[in-house]
Amino acid sequence: MTNTAQAPTPPPSEGRAAHPDHLGHVIFITASAAMGGFLFGYDSAVINGAVEAIRDRYDIGSGTLAQVIAIALIGCAIGAATAGRIADRIGRIRCMQISATLFAVSAVGSALPFALWDLAFWRVIGGFAIGMASVIGPAYIAEVAPAAYRGRLGSFQQAAIVIGIAISQLVNYGILQLADGDQRGEIGGLEAWQWMLGVMVVPALLYGMLSFAIPESPRFLISVGKTTRAKEVLAEVEGHGVDLDHRVAEIDAAMRSEHKSTFKDLFTAGSRFKLLPIVWVGIGLSVFQQLVGINVAFYYSATLWQSVGIDPSSSFFYSFTTSIINIIGTVVAMVLVDRVGRKPLALVGSVGMAIALAFEAWAFSADLVDGKLPETQGVVALVAAHVFVLFFALSWGVVVWVFLGEMFPNRIRAAALGVAASAQWIANWAITASFPSLADWNLSGTYIIYTVFAVLSIPFVLRYVKETKGKALEEMG
Repeated sequence: MTNTAQAPTPPPSEGRAAHPDHLGHVIFITASAAMGGFLFGYDSAVINGAVEAIRDRYDIGSGTLAQVIAIALIGCAIGAATAGRIADRIGRIRCMQISATLFAVSAVGSALPFALWDLAFWRVIGGFAIGMASVIGPAYIAEVAPAAYRGRLGSFQQAAIVIGIAISQLVNYGILQLADGDQRGEIGGLEAWQWMLGVMVVPALLYGMLSFAIPESPRFLISVGKTTRAKEVLAEVEGHGVDLDHRVAEIDAAMRSEHKSTFKDLFTAGSRFKLLPIVWVGIGLSVFQQLVGINVAFYYSATLWQSVGIDPSSSFFYSFTTSIINIIGTVVAMVLVDRVGRKPLALVGSVGMAIALAFEAWAFSADLVDGKLPETQGVVALVAAHVFVLFFALSWGVVVWVFLGEMFPNRIRAAALGVAASAQWIANWAITASFPSLADWNLSGTYIIYTVFAVLSIPFVLRYVKETKGKALEEMG
């Protein structure tokens, strides 16, 4: 989904390029690391299939249900905040292995809970793994990818996230069919929703196995004095024709010259409380990305469609088609972001989302007939929901992270990105925790709120966000 907290790393020498015979190996390494992104997407969205079953199984209201769904985001925030330091101490690969283990343990625990609090606990553990994966994957890929391919290889993480979302919905739909359309239907002694949450153990184990097949980051190896091994890895990913002594010296010099930004650097001179304007812009981008309600589409879509009279099987299918639209939009953004620019894409996305959300709000304002939306409003709601996800994916889903990686001055980039990412997790939690209760209050009114935020994002981008396309990171001020 679009919550990837990418750890900034200084760009290596632009002369760095893989020989053709090494590129296949580099792609394998990158794809293996991006499995963390796949699990990020899978674990984030798989809960969509279990929401109504959990409500029924534990006989809980919307407020309690929302907390069980949203509590994973607390783990996400903690995992993202601590992953960088953990990786600097024990290495990127060990961090991936810890993340894979937590994903697997969370999957098993979530599938076999003995109480509601127990399920919530395993959700937090899974969230911690998501947070770790959201930081480690992009950082590792940036450190092993040759400069000539870094942009394309870096996009593997975002692609893996949206594919993980889609596969989770496809698996949920398949399991529901095995259970004859009943989310609490029994399959092999377990209810369908338990299988939905437990299946994630398979990709988690694959991620763990792949982590043993890829090398440690040269940057980390050099930082801990393992220069010989660092040269071997550099030869693996860049080819034996590279001057390895020069590359090691280059990386070492870059690390020594880095400014370790702190939160104090984010405030204006002489003030303890006044954040720099550019930091507020980053926070604004992160918050708007979430307040349009995008994660309602991934956490609650099956519940949403069932609430307006669509049968469970069809609601799961629509959740899957929405995730396919998400993939298509993400690919469009990856193709256009360097051609069209970041700001135009964000504006197009905001306009498209506002229109689609307004149509959804209108459709949901209709009175239900025999527990269903009237045919016209039902069709409009389904089409508008898909259009909304498309415009989000081709714009804010990708563009926000591109902006956050580029817009901050070098001296504050790491700290500012950390603050912006934290703001995004908090906004994500606010939307996720509030939707069930808001939907009980007034579903149409809820979508009007999301529409307002989409509309407000337009003047925000026009006035405060500067285009970063084609500018060197050193030009940001």
